[in-house]
Amino acid sequence: MWKGRFQQDTSGLLARYGESISFDWRLYPFDIQGSIAHSKALLAAGILTAPEQAAIESGLLAIRGDIESGNFAFDPALEDIHMNIEAELTRRIGPPGAKLHTARSRNDQVALDIRLCLRAETDAITAHLRALQKSLVTVARENLDIIIPGYTHLQRAQPVYLAHHLLAYVEMLDRDAQRLADGRKRIDVMPLGSGAIAGSTIVLDRDLVARELGFPAITQNSMDAVSDRDFACELLAAIAIAGMHLSRLSEDLILWASAEFGFITISDAFSTGSSLMPQKKNPDVAELTRGKTGRLYGNLISLLTTLKGLPLTYNRDMQEDKEAIFDSVDTIKAALEINAAMISELKVNPARAAQAVSDPMLLATDLADYLVRAGIPFRQAHEVIGKLVAHCIAKGKTFPELDLPTFQSFSPAFAKDVFQVLDLRRALDARQAPGAPSSSNVRAQLDRWNQALA
Repeated sequence: MWKGRFQQDTSGLLARYGESISFDWRLYPFDIQGSIAHSKALLAAGILTAPEQAAIESGLLAIRGDIESGNFAFDPALEDIHMNIEAELTRRIGPPGAKLHTARSRNDQVALDIRLCLRAETDAITAHLRALQKSLVTVARENLDIIIPGYTHLQRAQPVYLAHHLLAYVEMLDRDAQRLADGRKRIDVMPLGSGAIAGSTIVLDRDLVARELGFPAITQNSMDAVSDRDFACELLAAIAIAGMHLSRLSEDLILWASAEFGFITISDAFSTGSSLMPQKKNPDVAELTRGKTGRLYGNLISLLTTLKGLPLTYNRDMQEDKEAIFDSVDTIKAALEINAAMISELKVNPARAAQAVSDPMLLATDLADYLVRAGIPFRQAHEVIGKLVAHCIAKGKTFPELDLPTFQSFSPAFAKDVFQVLDLRRALDARQAPGAPSSSNVRAQLDRWNQALA
């Protein structure tokens, strides 16, 4: 590339240290797509003749076919995917191949390739998110009548429908998809034509290239176009947040699958055993997902750290963006795919759920609300029910086992209808506020998500 300026060959150590073909080879379809569009702009500018452009396009398509079939040998000495493709194109078609790099730099070429790549990957990740949402909605609908304890501080708090719990993650995943869609707008801007830093005196029709590649806009500052990767940081941030949501879901599944909870059984197909203990069945998918979330965080911090001290414009440090980007993209897609498959095969254990939710203390807040409706200020009602709970613990009794005089000894506001409050399904159906887990609300949300994900 630079043999005209240098008098010595590049050190073998530097060649090995600086190559990126070992990981950026996967940009090949986008590099070829961008080069074909660039060749059309060169044709329109009179730099290429029609036969030359046709030879370039057919040569690039042939190279793509060879790469896809595994019949292309990448040369580390050529450093990256761009030079590997250009060198092979020139070898195959001669001088027209050497004209292809006119009015572009590897700086704006890689900026284009990574945007094309991340645009496609954003769409793929979104599709995987939707598939996981569908799996959660399906399990929720199949277990619509199952009630479990809801937890705060990992202590039993209030009863909720299992479906309501699962739909909480559907909501989180939807915000993940929204973040991806919003970030995609900033990915979807065409940088080619920015050159190395300040464009070129050979002026090409950038709008033509943008139309060819399906970009709705072009970058407006050549220095910004080649030197920033904030759109990639934004994608890695969205992926990291999605990973956080997956990790929290994983933790719930790990707890629920334990002998102590027993709410669910994970399919053998998505579990592993122990090399020592023959009785073990381990929730490895959930544990691995929880662990891989740390990698997603690390990749985001890695890219942010790489970029934070760079002067404008392009610096070779930026080559380090790709491994972090590719790893996060691959990791989140794999995690979403396997979790969707695993969740679709979950089996819920109604008896264990019923046993756990039979704890009458779960309705303590409902008793406080009962007193509020009788005219007692909530703080006072809260204290009364706290004392009632302490009494039950001391006596080894539950709320339904108390008689009315005992209730009234704590507050004269209690009447015989207090025992209706202790009916679990009645208590849940009283939660009618939007977003609350009454059966009617949960059914309505399931219908809404079925339509949204159809």
